[in-house]
Amino acid sequence: MPKIKTNRSAAKRFKKTGSGKLVYRKSHASHILTKKTTKRKRNLRKDHIVDKTNVREIKLLLPNG
Repeated sequence: MPKIKTNRSAAKRFKKTGSGKLVYRKSHASHILTKKTTKRKRNLRKDHIVDKTNVREIKLLLPNG
């Protein structure tokens, strides 16, 4: 049997926490920041937990992660 391959684009976007949850960074935080409010930019800095409705699909993309 061939080895199961990890989806490399998903591996760069998601990581697993110690308790097994999946976290990711939100988009739109890198440029054109002058028109965004301070509150919005502050919330973009944080890591966010993947919603439970999407966890199964991401775990299929990260079989060894």
